[in-house]
Amino acid sequence: MPHKSIGRLAFVGNYVPRNCGLATFTSDLRNAVYAQARSTECIVVPVSDGTENEYPPEVRFVFREQDLESYKRAADFLNLSGAEVVSLQHEYGIYGGEAGNYILSFLRHLDKPVVTTMHTVLDKPTPEQLRVTREIADRSSLIVVMANRGRQFLREIYGVPDAKIRMIPHGIPDMPFVDPNFYKDTKGVAGRPALLTFGLLSPNKGIETVLRALPAVVQEVPDVHYTILGVTHPNLLRTEGERYRQSLEHLTEELNIKNNVSFHNRFVELGELLEYIGSADIYITPYRDKHQITSGTLAYAFGCGKAVVSTPYWHAEELLAGECGVLFPFDDHEQLAKDICRLLANEEDRHAMRKRAYMIGREMVWSNVAQQYLHAFHPPRRTRRSNKRHQLQLDESPLQLPRIRLPHLLTMTDSTGLLQHAEFSFPLYSEGYCTDDNARALLLAVLLEELDMASPELDRAVSRYAAFLHYAFNEQRHAFRNFMLFNRRWRHEVGSDDSQGRALLALGSVVGRSGNAKLRLWAQELFVKTLPTVTGCDSPRTWAYALIGIHEYFRRLNGDCRAEEARLFLTDQLIRLYEQNASNEWRWFEDVLAYGNAVMPHALILSGRWCCNQHALDIGLSSLEWLQENQRGDNGCFRPIGNQGFYHRGGERAIFDQQPIEAYVTCCACIEAHGATGDQKWLDEAYRAFSWFLGRNDLGVELVNRETGACGDGLHPDRVNQNDGAESTLAYLLSLARLHLVQQRTRRESAQHNHKPISTESSHFVEVHPVEVTE
Repeated sequence: MPHKSIGRLAFVGNYVPRNCGLATFTSDLRNAVYAQARSTECIVVPVSDGTENEYPPEVRFVFREQDLESYKRAADFLNLSGAEVVSLQHEYGIYGGEAGNYILSFLRHLDKPVVTTMHTVLDKPTPEQLRVTREIADRSSLIVVMANRGRQFLREIYGVPDAKIRMIPHGIPDMPFVDPNFYKDTKGVAGRPALLTFGLLSPNKGIETVLRALPAVVQEVPDVHYTILGVTHPNLLRTEGERYRQSLEHLTEELNIKNNVSFHNRFVELGELLEYIGSADIYITPYRDKHQITSGTLAYAFGCGKAVVSTPYWHAEELLAGECGVLFPFDDHEQLAKDICRLLANEEDRHAMRKRAYMIGREMVWSNVAQQYLHAFHPPRRTRRSNKRHQLQLDESPLQLPRIRLPHLLTMTDSTGLLQHAEFSFPLYSEGYCTDDNARALLLAVLLEELDMASPELDRAVSRYAAFLHYAFNEQRHAFRNFMLFNRRWRHEVGSDDSQGRALLALGSVVGRSGNAKLRLWAQELFVKTLPTVTGCDSPRTWAYALIGIHEYFRRLNGDCRAEEARLFLTDQLIRLYEQNASNEWRWFEDVLAYGNAVMPHALILSGRWCCNQHALDIGLSSLEWLQENQRGDNGCFRPIGNQGFYHRGGERAIFDQQPIEAYVTCCACIEAHGATGDQKWLDEAYRAFSWFLGRNDLGVELVNRETGACGDGLHPDRVNQNDGAESTLAYLLSLARLHLVQQRTRRESAQHNHKPISTESSHFVEVHPVEVTE
């Protein structure tokens, strides 16, 4: 299954030139992913212990192992880096703090999705190791393990859901299956049976066990040779120097096997390492502790087709099952000697074992592993990490209705009109303008006029929105153009059906609500010219926008015969469409819940209410109720239909990406349903939809900047879209303005009945803020 391209990935962990297996793994993984996805930029942010020399060019930021503040700076760097996913390599010993808990500070400050590879999973963690691992898992979109036992431990001990765990094997180089004799002469073991262990030297690696086994092996195979390849572990080297290596060398003298053993105190590059592995007849991993969930050295030897003899630590037990290797008890040098002798004596069995391992290892080559990681990186699952915007818990109550603030809207407005897109919070000139957004902005302006929010800056913006619509109107086609480039050239002579409907809605609202007589006259003339074009469209959303626009128009000009004819015609069109498609299980106008869904019930509720058409009202209320049932998350929050697949009849409902426009049109439809029925549930539903902007959503994160009025362009599975475009900002401001008008009407009605003014009957919002414009 092909994966969608990711623009930029970030890899965090040890990294070359640091001499350790995890640094090598991170480097190999990064390079393998890049080789499989050349269009993806793969940057690296390594943790440093101060021993590294110059890093390669892909390293963009370095944080210090024992410097807690540098973990926060690394998170800030990644937040600003444009990275879409962070691949975190986790091992307790490489990060600062008790049980490596400094990495939690990094994760708490990071607002990117994280896929964590667990290189160690313990069955008996200390309390701090348990806490650290649980929080890492909680803040990760996905956890990768390299052995099924790791998956089992994460489920049973750490409480990680199985769906959040992915098994991906340790990657290995793609080496041909060759006879060991091909490489032996280059390694000084030509004609000799060759044994090999490689990796960082430390007491828990169990080299002593092999050395003690060798005298018995030498008795049967006198020319056997054992190569110990690798430098002393850096931590051990810092505390006691080469004392451990020297003790091993002394042991070879005591056992009289010095001529059968060679120490190579070097950290070799991959090419030379593969030659050493290729030269070995038997690879030995004599670890002394079963608590090893992953061994890169074992994976390399196994995947390159070596006969492996190992102690039964967790990774070895799993990888060598099915006669793919030989297991001997911990610290049992006598049994080890017998196993080595048997394999060296039986070439047929040894080569059969090699072949079985090599064939299984084909699935572990880095190219295959990189593809599995790329699929794990996209799409990242939703996480519980906070966003830089205000986070709101879903059970937090009550919410407050924010003030209406317009700085961002005015920033997006220039002398031509409202720019449609933003890069973060600044206008994106390259994307130009559109009629859709300028029509919405004009609609917002007349709502703000009702809320007494007049200001010179807002008045200038209104003139620009109206002028844009005037220029967008194509007199020859009696229709609006939609998209205009920044150089003021139109992309098309006629815009989409939906843009015609939205323009008509804005014009009808100006006629019905504005106190500016000249603006009303202009809007009325353009409304009359546009109406026949809109009624001739085939889109049910266009019909709905037009119906809502006609009802707005009738606020002042009820009695216009042509508008009345259009209202009846469009109402009948929507009713017929519903009757053709609806059933008891699917109470909807089409075979799909797509975008802008609530405008169709909204339009029929209006027609049913004001035309005394009970059938239209019943359909409007029933379809809106059914829509709300399908727009409710598991935690009761508003969950609009996601635009990554929508919801087709008989299919599965797409959850993401969630769009602000859906919360807006739903809020408006529910306000209208409340007006038509007086039923408090509809006002509650309106507040539930609006609460989506303020953090009562699937991620528990707020999409808006309350100081500027900006709103993110949508809710992804893991985060808010940080671009504050015109559509999303207007969706928020229009919803907020509608609710302020509801509260304004409620206060007036309460005052008329000699009651103390209240904000609203709903329990969701308890405090009314004055509206204001901030220039």
